[in-house]
Amino acid sequence: MPRALSTPPTVLPGTACGSPQPVLPAAPGLVLRPWQPADAPAFLAAYQDPEIRRWHTRRPHSEADVHAWFDRYHQDWERERGAHWAVARSDGEVLGRIASGSWDFDDGIAGVSYWVLPSARGAGVATLAVTALAAWALEEIGFHRLQLDHSTRNRASCRVATKSGFLLEGTKRGAAVHDDGRHDMHLHARLRETRPGHG
Repeated sequence: MPRALSTPPTVLPGTACGSPQPVLPAAPGLVLRPWQPADAPAFLAAYQDPEIRRWHTRRPHSEADVHAWFDRYHQDWERERGAHWAVARSDGEVLGRIASGSWDFDDGIAGVSYWVLPSARGAGVATLAVTALAAWALEEIGFHRLQLDHSTRNRASCRVATKSGFLLEGTKRGAAVHDDGRHDMHLHARLRETRPGHG
């Protein structure tokens, strides 16, 4: 049931889905692009990586699962619920995944999540991808606040968030279940009027 707001929405409906999901440049030779059916094997293989499995308990078990996920990603864009991209080289090679979900156009808030394949770690790929997504979401779509969380034990993700301009706001105690039990989660956020390094 729609809310009767006393204020206009931060982001007008139709702002995103009025056009095809864009390809976003992240750096020379690196783009964020919508997932393609041919990416299914690489996507499925990513969830065999121990580090990705450590931090992501929702996993596809077959290429059929992956195609179902890709279909949902397409629907998320069409219904303005979120956007999902492959982080890829310009030759098409998949290096990771990045997404923005939980879109709230009324308050102008969206979430961010990501993973990177082992072959791309340590080269700044995740930071470049998060920075590119944030610029698009804040400056082109008009969200006011982007937020992400990660296990307090996931130091690499914490570094990516901080380098991408997402300030650490606090700890959510026991907020997520991983394979080894409950984890406290760090909450980071970046606001529209801020830039990386300035909160």
